[in-house]
Amino acid sequence: MTATGVRAHARIVARADGRGGTALPVLDGEGPLALRRTRAGGGEARVMVVGAMSGPLGGDRFSLDARVEEGARLHVGSAAATIALPGQAKGEAHYDVRLDVADGGELRWLPEQLISAGGSDLHVTTRAELAAGARLVLREEQVLGRVGEEPGRLTSRLTVRVAGRTVLDQELSCGPGAPGGWDGPAVLAGHRSVGQLVVVRPEFAEQPVAARMLGECAALVPLAGPAVLVSAVAPDALALRRLLDEALTRLA
Repeated sequence: MTATGVRAHARIVARADGRGGTALPVLDGEGPLALRRTRAGGGEARVMVVGAMSGPLGGDRFSLDARVEEGARLHVGSAAATIALPGQAKGEAHYDVRLDVADGGELRWLPEQLISAGGSDLHVTTRAELAAGARLVLREEQVLGRVGEEPGRLTSRLTVRVAGRTVLDQELSCGPGAPGGWDGPAVLAGHRSVGQLVVVRPEFAEQPVAARMLGECAALVPLAGPAVLVSAVAPDALALRRLLDEALTRLA
């Protein structure tokens, strides 16, 4: 820990073991980003991110890198929700995620919700780089404030590139100090939970998925590549998870 907050970095490398399974030659976490391998099957390796400390707090900088090599399959989740909190150090907190999936690799990135507590200021960036034959399921869920609490400021940027081509690059800023209209009818419309689901599959290039509404609060949109985006808003985290789970089932 420094005068400006905690610095923490975690790294995962998944590699085909030559026997139909997936090895983890690199599984390295520190401080609040502890990594644990859990039981899995079907050739997939499963890793949980376990929060060993509170945070991220103001001034903290967390980063997590995951690489899935050719033929490997990796599922990453988290043991509990991540809560952004105000801290003694001044300045915003940063949480940077970098995902790299090689040709023939598969990554399921399914962490629990990120909760923006009152008084916090967090900037999250997630960048996924995929080869042409890579597969990805990526879920992001943000909850603005705990029960009965106004949210902190949360800025989230999500970028997905396939074979060197950007198929998605979006940013959402919510809470005090965010650009006007974030809570208006064109964005969250008074809801307090927002989420995205990105699914990348090579077969989508030949058989694209048609755009459609998924009820009143979610929409599925094909991207300019072998990928689709589901965006949803909901009054709470449970309703948001239900919407995204239903969308993923429809894409299965």
